[in-house]
Amino acid sequence: MNTPHHLARKGLDALDHLGLWIGLLSLRLLLAWEFGEAGLEKLHGSNWFADIQDQFPWPFKLIPADLNWALATGFEVVGAIALVIGLGTRFFSASLIVLTVVAMLSVHWPESWSSLSELLKGYALTNDGFGNFKLPVIYMAMLLPLLLMGPGRLSLDAWVQARWQSNTRV
Repeated sequence: MNTPHHLARKGLDALDHLGLWIGLLSLRLLLAWEFGEAGLEKLHGSNWFADIQDQFPWPFKLIPADLNWALATGFEVVGAIALVIGLGTRFFSASLIVLTVVAMLSVHWPESWSSLSELLKGYALTNDGFGNFKLPVIYMAMLLPLLLMGPGRLSLDAWVQARWQSNTRV
């Protein structure tokens, strides 16, 4: 029987199914674009990490600036490729979260603040002297579902898992 409730339920079920294929893919593609762009800028640019090395949180401040630069560049470029194809998604999501926390604390966090309201001025996309940590927070919020739920069905991770399960059932 096609009651309004039944039709609504069918529509929501269809969206749920589509979300398994497209929802997490959209997060992966947007994040891949952003991290890939940042990685390519580093790859083709000059290392400015030495200028901010003392602002890195422990233990990253102990690592030489050239190695930090290479690690950040590598994780951004390779992580972007991995996100596009959905391979190693949870590993790269965790790695990019760590990278984003380091960037946020080193570059985007306010230099000083004395109250929560003053700190929250840094939750912005512009830097008016209060930091600009809004975008890193958004990136971490987008990476979190990929870390917790995986890449979704339209991914190499899902294909590998399906192949693995079918081989273990034999």
